[in-house]
Amino acid sequence: MQYHEIGKTGMKVSSLGFGASSLGGVFHDLKEKQGIEAVFTAIESGINFIDVSPYYGYYKAETVLGKALKDIERDKYYLSTKVGRYGENGENMWDYSAKRVTASVYESMERLHVDYLDIINVHDIEFADLHQVVDETLPALVKLKEEGVVKHVGITDLQLENLKWVIDRVPEGTVESVLNFCHYCLCDDKLADFIDYFEQKGVGIVNASPLSMGLLTERGVPDWHPAPKSLIEACSRAAEYCKTKNFPIEKLAMQFSVSNDRIATTLFSTTNPENVKKNIDSINEPIDWDLVKEVRDIIGDQQRVSWSNT
Repeated sequence: MQYHEIGKTGMKVSSLGFGASSLGGVFHDLKEKQGIEAVFTAIESGINFIDVSPYYGYYKAETVLGKALKDIERDKYYLSTKVGRYGENGENMWDYSAKRVTASVYESMERLHVDYLDIINVHDIEFADLHQVVDETLPALVKLKEEGVVKHVGITDLQLENLKWVIDRVPEGTVESVLNFCHYCLCDDKLADFIDYFEQKGVGIVNASPLSMGLLTERGVPDWHPAPKSLIEACSRAAEYCKTKNFPIEKLAMQFSVSNDRIATTLFSTTNPENVKKNIDSINEPIDWDLVKEVRDIIGDQQRVSWSNT
């Protein structure tokens, strides 16, 4: 396992990070005991960065993660959660006001059984008024940083342009990290175009969804996946090709997503302890760049085809 600093935060994090969305039953039904064991396995295996959100499972992911964290020494991990996006009774809700995000931080810490957060992120800023994020949301989080409640402040979004827009309009050092998903994987490496910019701004990079929310799997995408049919079909062909090479596309996708040392960490999510071990074993093996090229050639003109967040 390699470790990289997130921007200028001083946090040296594992190249694979544990994304706790699965603990909310977001992708599959949750077996809580198994999910907690997956967290233990991640920490024991050298993963030291955990990301979650109150939105995942409508507070369930934070609650389940908190049950695991109660039994893990606080200096064994860095913890990141989010504000702004929530849900209840099957309904999505957004509130980026200073009052709500401040209260949200304390609510998250209570669910997680911690007395500080390493990173607090504004979640999915494309759903917010970006002017409000700049003028109200981020200043509220910076105030919590000054009070020692959180150590660092970040923003997250699918759309890289939104991340840049906000960073360009706040005082230097306000945004210390960005979390972006589905843009550094076998079918889309658009994040690479923004790395120079983020580094110039002193902003660390967290990558997420190395399997592009199921596109890069033998099983294929869930029904809710927002990708266009043409991209889904191209990735399916790539997965079938990997099968002929006796090399799971999931393994290749994990290896590719952690191959850029300028990206601090890549988040994956699972409730299965064995999958944690398998992913770590995968990234510890050398990547077959010839196979990467062949797979990307199969995806062809569907490279960097994206979609709107939901």
